[in-house]
Formats: sequence, structure tokens, C-alpha cells
Amino acid sequence: MEWRGIAASSGIAMGPAFLLKEEKVDVTRYQVNDIEQEIKRFEEKVKQSISELEAIQQKAKEKLGEKEAQIFAAHILVLQDPEYIGAVKDKIQRESINAEAALKEITDQFITIFESMDNEYMRERAADIRDVSSRVLKRLAGIEEKSLEDFNEPVVLVAHDLTPSDTAQLDRDKVAGFATNIGGRTSHSAIMARSMEIPAVVGLKNILEEVQAGDYLIVDGIEGVVYKNPSSSLIEEYTAKKKAYEAELAELKKLKTEPSITKDGHRVEIAANIGNLNDAKAAVENGAEGIGLFRTEFLYMGRTDLPSEEEQFEAYKQVAEMFAKDHPIVIRTLDIGGDKELPYLDLPKELNPFLGYRAIRLCLDRTDIFKTQLRAILRASVYGNIKMMYPMISSLQELRQANQVLAEVKQELDQQNIPYNKEMEVGMMIEIPAAAVIADQLAKEVDFFSIGTNDLIQYTMAVDRMNERVSYLYQPFNPAVLRLINMVIQAAHKEGKWAGMCGEMAGTLPAIPILLGMGLDEFSMSASSVLKARSLIRKLNVAKMRQVTEKVLQMETADEIVRYVEQEVLAKVK
Repeated sequence: MEWRGIAASSGIAMGPAFLLKEEKVDVTRYQVNDIEQEIKRFEEKVKQSISELEAIQQKAKEKLGEKEAQIFAAHILVLQDPEYIGAVKDKIQRESINAEAALKEITDQFITIFESMDNEYMRERAADIRDVSSRVLKRLAGIEEKSLEDFNEPVVLVAHDLTPSDTAQLDRDKVAGFATNIGGRTSHSAIMARSMEIPAVVGLKNILEEVQAGDYLIVDGIEGVVYKNPSSSLIEEYTAKKKAYEAELAELKKLKTEPSITKDGHRVEIAANIGNLNDAKAAVENGAEGIGLFRTEFLYMGRTDLPSEEEQFEAYKQVAEMFAKDHPIVIRTLDIGGDKELPYLDLPKELNPFLGYRAIRLCLDRTDIFKTQLRAILRASVYGNIKMMYPMISSLQELRQANQVLAEVKQELDQQNIPYNKEMEVGMMIEIPAAAVIADQLAKEVDFFSIGTNDLIQYTMAVDRMNERVSYLYQPFNPAVLRLINMVIQAAHKEGKWAGMCGEMAGTLPAIPILLGMGLDEFSMSASSVLKARSLIRKLNVAKMRQVTEKVLQMETADEIVRYVEQEVLAKVK
């Protein structure tokens, strides 16, 4: 028997199934006589749950890094939220009911509110509330947490879904892979699985109901397939595939210190996108030639207040010092808004936050926040080849306003005799079609462009990539998108400036030959994609790729373009 789902984390896993079935708590509502004692019982279980989450957070930090551990910081904040916890206690007090019933009823109200919001980030918070309330509910019912680490042999974990708490406790030596009924590539558990390099397939619909404990499973995290009790021939086939996959990874590791240079001697830069120090370490381990995108918003998230200038300075300095002096570290200024919110800023709710008060728009309005970050970046610039770029620039006016704030900060540092690199390059992201169209004007006033394809595609195609009904229209290879990208690269080069790309497209193998032919100077991607991209680039000839790009730019559909590149380029260089 086989299931087809979503390949969430690459690799192949084989082993007996371990079923993780949720222990449901049947909540009965009843009256209590000792209200104070009931509130005390509730408070004790909340306190116990916070202690458990703090232990999980520490474990996640050690295994996965600061960024992933922030999920549990958010869970702890939920249990420390006086509005949420206070509402439960108030309900126990007013209605003289048991803690379980009060918790469930208040939680259901909160989840309904969050799930009805238009904002994707806020809808995801409903899952956080559901996760932490379930933990407290179980403790109230006397149910203790099952440990996912007490396995005698590597198993394939099968579940309806894995909460962040579950995933953080997985031991890579004991869990070969996992398969779940629901989930997607951007879910917390999928992101963590990739960080831990555990093969995973999600969105399998009913696998938990169809599998028995001990059934032998094959999890193909490359193709997104799971097999139950496969034939001996299929096991042999996958044993060979697993060895080949591991051999391919080992072979790619040999390219870690090799230059990213084409067959005809053209050199490009392959950098990594990061959000924290742990990501930077992964970038170094995978041979990245610098950082093409430091997503600084992660320094602001998972906390209750703004990071200080000193905190930011230390973070930028540490990353810079991890790389050779000539390796660039491109720091993007704060990009908050859209699907990334900071609750402590208490920003007004918007009907369309992706087109609203976000990124550079917020920074130009809140110059106090902006200046603190600019000071930290400038101060760190003496410790490495740091460059800086602004997100979401849509006009020349915005660019000039941002540069004016930067000039003021430089003047303040000069007056205080604080050193910084006076020649630090300052660029901007091209992620709004309006900016791409006037790239020839913008190129005169920046040192470089970095093309943020994730948003550029979304805005060009007028499609929400998170909306399943229209996600088919999110087309990186759409002719309109490719023409905009080419226009930006040519505009930069005409002014003697360099152009990079930090969107997911930069690490997509069929896109690399096209971008190479367009003359893209820097490819920045997830650390795990660096060596595959380098391997491909070293097999290509730029002169020939220019010819490929010329043909591609005349084609009419995304499917036609991908098919052509796969057949005429990728199939011939394997």
C-alpha cells in the first residue's frame, strides 16, 4: 500500500512504524465548591506546563538553534498572557466551574477569533494556543507526556500531526523519519525536520488510521511517497536509492571549498539566506561564500520588546566574524509586516497587510526603531565585509528618504567618534514590480540590487502563494516575471553595479541556467541548496546559457520554459 503526500524534508527513511496517537481528554463541566482551590490547581498545572516548555525550548536551542526555539518562547508567552490565563480564572470564579471546562471554553473562543482573521500569521497563532492548552488540559486530567526519545531502534513516526513540541524532542538517532495526515512544507514541524535532516512526508490524509504499530514503512522525502509493508524488491530498490542519495551528499561536500566558477571561467557568488547565528553556521558548513540575506526581523520576534542596539550589534558582528574578511554579509533592514508581526508594537490590524504598513514604510515612520538598527549595522561594519539593503522600496523618493536617515545616523556616529566603514555598500531589494520598472533610475543611487523573488512573483502575478485555490498561479518561470528580473539585472550592469537574488528562485535548479545567462552576479539561497547550485554552475557554460536565456525570454508559458531548460540543459549536464 502507498500514499502520496507533500515532500517536506528530503531523504529516505525505512523502519517500523511507531504510532503517536493523541490522547483525548473528555471534558465534563461540573460545579465546584472550593473555587480558590480550583484556581490554585489550574495555576499549578500552568506553572508545570511552563517548566516543561522551558526544558523543551532549551533542548530545541541546543539541537536546532535559536530561531526554531523561538516557537516555544511564543508558547510560553501564551501561558503567561494575563488576558488568556486571566479569562480562564475569571470564568472559574464567576461560574464556579471546574478548571478543565473553563480552559476548554475560553480556548475555543480564542481559537475561533484567531482562525477568523485574514492575517496568515495570526491564524497560525491558533495552532500555538491549541498546542499549549492541550498540554495544560492533559496535566489537569493527570496525563503525563509521552517521551519520543524512549525508542529501542530507529522508527518511522506516524501521527495525525506533529506539534512543534513533539518535533523538538525527536532524537535523530532514534527517529528515522516521519509521516503525518496533515501539514505542509511551511509548517513548523516541516521546517524543523529539514533543520534536523529527518526525512518527512506530510499531508497524507489518513495514514495514521491505515497503519498498525510495527508495520514496516518506507518514507521517500524526495518524491513525497510512503509505502507500507513493501515487497523485498522495493526494499532493495530503496536501500540502493538511500545509499545513492547519501553518496550524492558526500560527493557534494567535496565542493565545499571549490569556487563557484563555470566551465568557461565565469565566476559568480553563491551565498546563503539566514535568520540567526545557527543558520550562519549551517551556511559555513555548506560552503557558502557569504550571506546574501540576513533576515534581521528574527532578532525582533519571539520576545516581548525591541532588541537593543547592543544586542543587534553583537548578532551582526558575530555573523561577520564567522566568514573570511572578503566574504560579503548582506544585512536587510527590518522587514516586519505582512505575515510577520510584532505583538509588542501593537500595530493596527489591516485588511491587506502584505500591501500595507510594513518593512521600509514602517521604518521611515518609526525612525527611532530604524536608527537603532542602522547604528548597530554601521558599528558592526568594521568587523567584516558588511553590506546593507532596504526592503520593499517602491519609489526613488522612499530610497532617498531611507538614505537621508542613514546619513543622519552616520553624522551622529562621527560626532561620537564611533568607527564604522564609511565605504559600506548600500543597496535595496527589488520585490515590487514598480521598482523593477524604474530599476534604471534606482540603479544610479544604490550600490547593488538584490531581487526578492518570493514577493516579486506574488505581486507581479497578483496571487497569494499561501492560498491553495490560487497558488497554481505563483509561477517563478512566468515570462512576465523573467522579463522583470532580466530588466533589473541589465539596469544594474548599465550603471556598473552588481545584482543578486535572495528569493527561493535563486536555489531552484531549472532557474539557475536562465539567471546565469541573464548575468546574475550573486545567488543567495538556503544553506542546504548551496552545494547543489555550485555543482550545477560548475557544469555550465555562460556563453551557451546566454543563448538559452534569449530563447526563454521569447517563450509564452512557464511550463514551456521549464520543460525546455530541463530537456536542453539539465538533462545534458548530469
